Amino acid sequence: MTLPDSIPYPTTPAARDRWILDHRPARHEVNPLRPYAYLVEPERAANSEVVPVATVFLTNRECPWRCLMCDLWRNTLTTTVPPGAITAQIDYALQRLPAARQIKLYNSGSFFDPRAIPREDYAAIASRLQGFERVIVECHPSLVGEACWRFQGMLQGQLEVAMGLETVHPEIGPLLNKRMTLERFAATAHLLQQHAVALRVFVLVKPPFMDEAEGVYWAERSVDFALDCGAEVVALIPTRPGNGALDVLMAQGHFSPPKLSSLEAAFAYALTRVQKHPKARVFADVWDLAQFSSCDDCLPVREERLKQMNFKQQIAPGFTCPGCGESV
Repeated sequence: MTLPDSIPYPTTPAARDRWILDHRPARHEVNPLRPYAYLVEPERAANSEVVPVATVFLTNRECPWRCLMCDLWRNTLTTTVPPGAITAQIDYALQRLPAARQIKLYNSGSFFDPRAIPREDYAAIASRLQGFERVIVECHPSLVGEACWRFQGMLQGQLEVAMGLETVHPEIGPLLNKRMTLERFAATAHLLQQHAVALRVFVLVKPPFMDEAEGVYWAERSVDFALDCGAEVVALIPTRPGNGALDVLMAQGHFSPPKLSSLEAAFAYALTRVQKHPKARVFADVWDLAQFSSCDDCLPVREERLKQMNFKQQIAPGFTCPGCGESV
């Protein structure tokens, strides 16, 4: 597709950075010695078991990239945390969470960014993670390298790195301001495979500048690309407003959140694709699905259906809602 010239969105990365920053709301107040959130939830593991997975949302310095769709910066700091702060956050969360077999350390950016996670803390962090069979961190492809392999060597469990692919749309991908090419993503994925590090990929459903049909189509193409890159997990994330920039584009008619049916359609396609990739799993993000639904009657049933599809990795039987008449 060719984007209309009327979109009031800058054409250069530096100008996009300024535009995105100019439209931001305020940050939330966070404590460098406390994670800003933590939880345990079930997830299907690589061996087909559904296991408890802890997620610790670490508080640290903001990511250096200014992605158009990102709202994670709202729970970040403007300075690097002192040595020992990250381990204190992990200790705080683990003391309060029930037992889990796997753990995600999500830091609103890149775990291997030394300005976010001090490298001198790697050993202490790893010591807290020895009881987990899998450790999942997130990182921009540009920062995956020697620091990753060093941290991997400190762990007893399997290391998994989550990277945001977002979309493979050739025009809209660059507009997201991630400053990443598909070639770079694929090369980093290959590097992870060479070092026996598992890959998790985030794919957006209906990012800005797409209509509903395009949102589904390009989510499906992005799933294809992620699986071809060797992803063991692909997570489909419906694009959410609320970060300032997307709200401006929404007011201008250049963005709208995807319908719940679009997430369901893209997820159903992804489940058919993993049949050819037996080691892979695909998940639909079910957080706050109410904002994508227009019917309170069928939302609970549809949410539970997606959760069961996440657990079983099979397309569940569809139904027609007696309230809104929509068929799933």
